[in-house]
Amino acid sequence: MAALQGIKRRIKSVRNTRQITKAMQMVEASKLRRAQLAALGPQAYMVAAKELLARLAGGSAAKLHPWFIPRPVNQDLTIVIAADRGMAGAYNSNVLKALGRHLHETNGSKHMGISVGKRAALQLARASDINEVATFGIDRGDPDSAIARPVLEESIQLYNSGEVDAVYLIYTHFISTVHYEVITKQLLPVTADEMTATESELEPEADELLEFAARRVLEAEVLQAVLEARASENASRMLSMKNATDNAEDLISDLTLAFNNARQTSITQEIAEISAGAEAITE
Repeated sequence: MAALQGIKRRIKSVRNTRQITKAMQMVEASKLRRAQLAALGPQAYMVAAKELLARLAGGSAAKLHPWFIPRPVNQDLTIVIAADRGMAGAYNSNVLKALGRHLHETNGSKHMGISVGKRAALQLARASDINEVATFGIDRGDPDSAIARPVLEESIQLYNSGEVDAVYLIYTHFISTVHYEVITKQLLPVTADEMTATESELEPEADELLEFAARRVLEAEVLQAVLEARASENASRMLSMKNATDNAEDLISDLTLAFNNARQTSITQEIAEISAGAEAITE
């Protein structure tokens, strides 16, 4: 009887867990629909913005602008975008692994970091080989004004002052609900292999237009990275909760079968004991 009670308690506990994971799955599915629209919507704008920057990069002004001139990297800045919360499968760990690979590949220089998301902030705080200069919450307010703009302003200020010689961005690129990958890309200096440069006449002054356009494109890239990271996080957490719900249902089935077997065994034993008692009395 004690064994049966123990199995019943386990079934009840797993059912409660299943209700929680099912609810979380539905919440993340709702968030994912909005995040997916936000991430995929600006893609046409990003293509056009990069084409404009490519045209500007072909002019003589780009050859003299520090944002387009590579220099020896003594210290770099890495912007890392992860989640504020866990329970999202391998989402956060994949981002942090990419950060580790990046630091290993650039071990000839010193490192500074900007974290977006509490999980990234915790990693940078624990790391001894990278100096965290700012941290932002991934879920805080408007992603443009609350994250993308201040992150880019901090990065440009450090780059213009010469404190860092390169700026990198690590985020999760959203492809579909079940497919997303961690990307490491260089923001500054703007690399020529990303552009099809063409010489063109520009009005007003080419250098002023170049910096304005480059700033807007870089801001759009950071914003797009934040939006795609949010969508990837929602998709990963939704799938993780779905797997947890499915596992709970399988466990409930197994426990129910074990309960029925134990109950049948108990009934059979009781019948045998009653029969044996009855036979002893008749004898």
